[in-house]
Amino acid sequence: MRTSRIAFAVPGLAALVWGLVLAVQFALHSFRDGRSAIAFFIGGPILHDALVAPFVGLVGLLISRLVGQHWRTPVRLGAAVSGVLTLLAVPAIWRTYAGQPNPGLDDRNYTAGLLIALAVVWLVVVAWGLLRQRRHRPPKPSPPKPQVTERAGGLPPNAQGPGKVASVE
Repeated sequence: MRTSRIAFAVPGLAALVWGLVLAVQFALHSFRDGRSAIAFFIGGPILHDALVAPFVGLVGLLISRLVGQHWRTPVRLGAAVSGVLTLLAVPAIWRTYAGQPNPGLDDRNYTAGLLIALAVVWLVVVAWGLLRQRRHRPPKPSPPKPQVTERAGGLPPNAQGPGKVASVE
């Protein structure tokens, strides 16, 4: 166990150090790049902690309060996938051609693509929820058992044999 942890930790630490070297080189390249690096490394976490995390927590709380037990997992996963898809599409929708040119990818309608992907995700969520609800349907109630009334003496009607009635004393 110890050697496997070391085997995973060493390349991970090496990648972390290399990423730090590249980030420092980028930030020190120019004032504009330094300002972008500060906005990314400081502004991003602040934006996440101030807006994104409370919003996601509120949505999760609403899902757990408003959605039935069989629908919670599909709806939570659908919301998570929808959030990731939206975050990936925002840069392309917000600022067209903001990144490096990539032939074949910039010339598409990202808004329509996002809406189609979200529609597919939520169709899968609905199908999954219906399947779970159908599979975990409570059993049908059994027909009621006939009531046995007791006569005088505490015995049921046919307890003494056919045609004999318990006497009242």
